[in-house]
Amino acid sequence: MSMGSKARQIIEGVYQIGGPNITAGEDAAVFLIDFSGELVLIDAGAGGTSEKLIGNIEMLGLNPSALSHVILTHCHIDHIGSAPFFREKYKARLVIHELDARAVEVGDSVRTAVNWYGRSFPPTPIDVKLNGELEVLDFGGEKLHLLHTPGHTPGSISVYLDRAGKRVLFGQDIHGPFNRSFGSDIAAWKDSMHKLLALEADILCEGHFGTYQPADKVRDYIEHYLDEYD
Repeated sequence: MSMGSKARQIIEGVYQIGGPNITAGEDAAVFLIDFSGELVLIDAGAGGTSEKLIGNIEMLGLNPSALSHVILTHCHIDHIGSAPFFREKYKARLVIHELDARAVEVGDSVRTAVNWYGRSFPPTPIDVKLNGELEVLDFGGEKLHLLHTPGHTPGSISVYLDRAGKRVLFGQDIHGPFNRSFGSDIAAWKDSMHKLLALEADILCEGHFGTYQPADKVRDYIEHYLDEYD
């Protein structure tokens, strides 16, 4: 496990606080949005770095107890690992699409890919189950859009936010991989990728391969994978 480095700002009030080179190589990217003091996490790492994530929030001068929601983009362990910790310690509400919720609630070792990581994950209650294609959460007048983008898993979502004249897209595992044990569906994934292209995002915060900007680089990134799986 690497010592990592400190969190980095992506745009005003949007930070990456976890992931390779920040917390641990096994963590998918963990993003933090500051809504005028109310904090929202996008994903929660693989579970072994909860205290590092808290330390990174504090290093930004923010208060972890202001964490109100953890948005889980899908049910895999490298994204959900510290979710039980944040729910228990800070009473953060866990949000996931209903199609991936059961895997988290029963601690399904196959659907959560825990069996790939040699870890365990406790059955964990979900506070908000998304359904339908798009839901919008309001934080102090700002809107956080949660878009159902199935493909990698049945309940995969992508999240986007318009801030400071930019559209920021959190598209975690839009690159795949695709596996029958995950319930993957490449045809559904292709439809999802076209939905993301239509958003014309200025910044893409990806789950494993970094941040892409401006808009033409976001488009190129998504189109590259569409070409690869064509």
